[in-house]
Amino acid sequence: MTTPTIVLVGHGMVGQRFLEALADRGVTERARIVVLCEEPRPAYDRVQLTSYFSGKTPDDLSMVEDGFMERHGIELYTDEPVVGIDRAARTVTARSGRVVAYDHLVLATGSYPFVPPVPGKDATGCFVYRTIEDLLAIEEYAKTATTGAVVGGGLLGLEAAGALKGLGLDTHIVEFAPRLMPVQVDEGGGAALLRTIEQMGLTVHTGTGTQEVVTADGSVTGMKLSDGAELAVDMVVFSAGVRPRDQLARDCGLDVGERGGIAVDAHCRTSDPAVFAIGECALAADGRVYGLVAPGYEMAQTVASVLAEEEPGDGFTGADLSTKLKLLGVDVASFGDAHGTTEGCLDVVYSDSRAGVYKKLVVDGEGRLLGGVLVGDAESYGLLRPMTGTKPPVSPEQLVLPAGAGAPVALGPSALPDDAVICSCHNVTKHAIGQCTSLPEVKKCTKAGTGCGSCVKVIEKLLPKAADKGLCGCFPYSRSELYEIARTLRVTSFAALLDSHGRDGAKGGEGCEVCKPTVGSILASLAPAIGLGGYILDGEQAALQDTNDHHLANLQRNGSYSVVPRIPGGEITPEKLIVIGEVARDYGLYTKITGGQRIDLFGARVDQLPAIWTRLVDAGFESGHAYGKALRTVKSCVGQTWCRYGVQDSVKMAIQLELRYRGLRAPHKLKSAVSGCARECAEAQSKDFGVIATANGWNLYVGGNGGATPRHADLLAQDLSDAELIRLIDRFLMFYIRTADRLERTSVWLERLEGGLDHLRDVIVKDSLGLCDELEGLMAAHVADYQDEWAQTLDDPERLRRFVSFVNAPETPDPTVRFVPERDQIKPDLTILTIGTLEGATSR
Repeated sequence: MTTPTIVLVGHGMVGQRFLEALADRGVTERARIVVLCEEPRPAYDRVQLTSYFSGKTPDDLSMVEDGFMERHGIELYTDEPVVGIDRAARTVTARSGRVVAYDHLVLATGSYPFVPPVPGKDATGCFVYRTIEDLLAIEEYAKTATTGAVVGGGLLGLEAAGALKGLGLDTHIVEFAPRLMPVQVDEGGGAALLRTIEQMGLTVHTGTGTQEVVTADGSVTGMKLSDGAELAVDMVVFSAGVRPRDQLARDCGLDVGERGGIAVDAHCRTSDPAVFAIGECALAADGRVYGLVAPGYEMAQTVASVLAEEEPGDGFTGADLSTKLKLLGVDVASFGDAHGTTEGCLDVVYSDSRAGVYKKLVVDGEGRLLGGVLVGDAESYGLLRPMTGTKPPVSPEQLVLPAGAGAPVALGPSALPDDAVICSCHNVTKHAIGQCTSLPEVKKCTKAGTGCGSCVKVIEKLLPKAADKGLCGCFPYSRSELYEIARTLRVTSFAALLDSHGRDGAKGGEGCEVCKPTVGSILASLAPAIGLGGYILDGEQAALQDTNDHHLANLQRNGSYSVVPRIPGGEITPEKLIVIGEVARDYGLYTKITGGQRIDLFGARVDQLPAIWTRLVDAGFESGHAYGKALRTVKSCVGQTWCRYGVQDSVKMAIQLELRYRGLRAPHKLKSAVSGCARECAEAQSKDFGVIATANGWNLYVGGNGGATPRHADLLAQDLSDAELIRLIDRFLMFYIRTADRLERTSVWLERLEGGLDHLRDVIVKDSLGLCDELEGLMAAHVADYQDEWAQTLDDPERLRRFVSFVNAPETPDPTVRFVPERDQIKPDLTILTIGTLEGATSR
């Protein structure tokens, strides 16, 4: 039997979803799948395209799981656009000359940006906003531009405007319609959106069109508008809508719509039964071209079902056009009959011009919810959209009023029926989500929450809550709750905390391996604020510490320890380098330059640590805290002092930050970096908090991680002064220490934090909870109270007594700590345990 060949033309979000649907149905195991992709990279998340300007890389935006193509035997050819289709021969021809025969052809060619036919539209400095390559070109050109204009005030237009503003340009938005986002929001919503955007410093021109792009020597110098206004701009981005890419279909004689789009039936078949079309290039059976990703996903599922020879269902006959986005930091959502076109419908409206909030629900005469528009506050979108077509259990007025006005009722997911669609991107119901127990499981099994992300909050409310949130068997409270108890009541010992707030069976006990180091960390981070001595090995505190903290050094695999002096910002004098070299030579230590821009010394016996640190402290070094859950390093590039690309003094800032936060105890280790320009040589976006210089100051990124689970940090704030930057980092670190779980990195904490980055920004930038003064005060107390732990240890003979291998023979070194030479240094001599054949046992 001949293996059939399925050819997919185009590899965007919808094309990738089609491949996944084929794989889910086992089609990839019995058919050859060939993908011809015009772009130079595989499918990426076009919905999140603008996040590139917030620090995400093209790889971060990829929609293709590592190894997916190889696992399923899919042949993917990038930068290989199809230029012709021969329906009679059933072949496609690519630009390179490659010819591929097909049994089934699926067109997923998407759409192209519409550029108004105005004079000057092709001048240097004119761009469209559609692909990663477009963004790379915009980013490069913006380096020499000062003022930009975006033609189009729809979804992508506002995102493009946000991108230009973020690149430092004065930005104009030109929209032909009388309001912004005319497809999604009504007049009231548009007015609220306009006020908020203008407050951000953007200039908006509505009800006017672009008449001409003015040029000089072939480059943009201005714009003329149809209302007679002239704008002095040197960069123009066209984002005035899209058109279906149907030229291939036209050229091969397939039916297309009068206004474009490849005509398909309910099962996405074109006028040729062997050819299908999905996504933005298709004119669906209901006569519409859908520009949203969710309908495209439904089409992809429909065609995959047909090719898998499943029972034919209803196919694709139309889709929900509900949308929720955050544009320029403003929540905007619309669902159902947002514009109230249903005969006899009624509007229920709440508007707060001062707060930039507008909410409108459309209902019929019997109170059934038909649709709505939400601007500025779209928190209820996830619950309202699934209720469309039903009569809510409370009045519409209560659904739009804010807390404290009219005694509103907070509806939970329990008010939704089981067949309510929670994730419209992947058509996932409440019932399907109820079969899972965690958000990662929901995403893996149903893909809900992996599209636009607007359903995640509702999903989390649907998932079962843990019965006991206690830290361990000793405490019924979480780590963050114990932190608040210790801070508020000024509890200064583990025993006091256990006796007053432990579980009944644990009071008076010794605690466990979970709660002891956790409480030890809490008390250490709060020490100056609650009146506790800051030295972590005094009194009861010593028994609470992890193994490494017991000797202020990292225990290595052969029982020796490492010595890691702090080198702030990676800057070190020749004299200090010589001291490190002499110490390493005299004590026979292995030396290694680390990724954190410091020098680690390995192979010290515990009894040698005081002598080694005496020499280092005398030379001006202090503890690098490589052993503790604390700040490790703040890396830096050389910055503008030496580098011709640098725009700020990154070394100076890195040193200032490292000296400020040294010794700060946290739920997990903290890493940071400062880059002197956008070239990002210090890799700041892979750190817990990273700083990147701009021409106007500093950009602050938070929640990054370069470890086993890499995560790019998120942009928290832009163009900060030195003082603003330090103040925000102070707040960020203390809020993390206050609210994180035990052993939780900032990357995991930020993803778990309800409301995510937006909530974090509200709390530490806008001070929505009124905590900022307190957070700054806690950090100020830490900075004022800091003392080097090794200097404190060396000054106290009693504290030095712990640095022995054998308590009953303090002068005797551990004979099992041995080394052998390797590459002119040492390495551990590890004893290999051999087990002989036991007496009476039989070998085989």
